[in-house]
Amino acid sequence: MAMTAAMPTAKERPRRTRTKRVSARPALKLSQLAPSHIDLRDPLKAVLVCEDCGTWVPITGINSRVQKLVPHHTGKAHADAIHCRGSNRRIDWDLTIPEWRQALTDAITEASSRTATTVLPKPFSPQTNRVLQARAERTAAGRGADWKVVLPRVADADKARRAVPAGDAPAEARSVPTDHLTIQRLAS
Repeated sequence: MAMTAAMPTAKERPRRTRTKRVSARPALKLSQLAPSHIDLRDPLKAVLVCEDCGTWVPITGINSRVQKLVPHHTGKAHADAIHCRGSNRRIDWDLTIPEWRQALTDAITEASSRTATTVLPKPFSPQTNRVLQARAERTAAGRGADWKVVLPRVADADKARRAVPAGDAPAEARSVPTDHLTIQRLAS
């Protein structure tokens, strides 16, 4: 669709919400929040995490007398548009930007010291270590020699399995066929 001079255009709107409403709840002190929940890298566009809904919300009125959280909704847009209780809540600046940077650096250092840097494997017991070394050193000839040692015992076990104990046949039952059955095709 081509633009013509007769088509209306939207007027420029202010970037920040400007309202005189202030929440009746007590002011939010920056020193009581976790340093990772505050972003003061650009002080004119400061944001923090709302305590009530957990979303990042800008702070409005940085250059004015009262700084407060921008009015916002809980949940996603157009779905659950419920006004958050933390909207328009005053901010108490009891923390300077250098103090915030130091607190954030300390928090990052503490968090990185809690996490393991490398995963160390569990050490083997001496017996397990000997078994693994013996397996690594075995060759095909060694495995063949081991099989030759075991072969007579395997043959004895097979012979014992095939032996039929005395008195195993029932007295009044048909005998079980012992010859091998083969299927023959009919000549056509």
